[in-house]
Amino acid sequence: MKRTAKLLSLAAIFGLSFSPAANAEGFDLGADVVSRYVWRGSESGDAVAVQPWLSYTFPGIGVEVGSWASFGFDNDDFNEVDLYATVPFGNFSFTVTDYYNPNYSGVDDDFFEYGDEDDTHTIELSAGYEYGNLSLLGAVNVLGDDDNSLYFEAGYNIYDKDDYAASVFVGGGDGRYTTGNAGGDFNVVAVGLNVSKDIFNASYIINPDQETSFLVLGVTLQP
Repeated sequence: MKRTAKLLSLAAIFGLSFSPAANAEGFDLGADVVSRYVWRGSESGDAVAVQPWLSYTFPGIGVEVGSWASFGFDNDDFNEVDLYATVPFGNFSFTVTDYYNPNYSGVDDDFFEYGDEDDTHTIELSAGYEYGNLSLLGAVNVLGDDDNSLYFEAGYNIYDKDDYAASVFVGGGDGRYTTGNAGGDFNVVAVGLNVSKDIFNASYIINPDQETSFLVLGVTLQP
């Protein structure tokens, strides 16, 4: 879940609707600290995580390239370091993401290995659409060991007052997103509410497929 993918699914930290935000031209950097890393309705690690990002938006054309990562405070927790490129086109945006999950063992992290059976890289193609308060996302994994999983999400901004902003979202997928990532038929995997104010945000998420829920708090640190 990269920064843009995270925004596509505020999402991606919390699995919210991904609707790419218009970044200023040039470099952008920062980090989020979250109580749990929940991505598209599933928990990735069971500890507090720090999630830095670094990106560059090309002047005049709006194309953004960058990296987004997540590192759990528990040394045995989930690690993720992504690369992405996003191309805007009116209300649409098109993104290719390389999700990479190193174990930092010191050997054989397979960063340069790509293929259908590779379990460290997953390549995703996604398209986002935004109109007014509505945002939509469609994504498909095209390379990696996950059987071309699909994910779709819709989000709607419902509140913007007194420095608070709130949105609701619903997302569904198949394959890696269902049945505890064991792979299953298409199902709703994320229904929830996101509320933000200043540098703080919180999300309440229900995953009907896993019959569970999450409440995630995040703080954004940015120069």
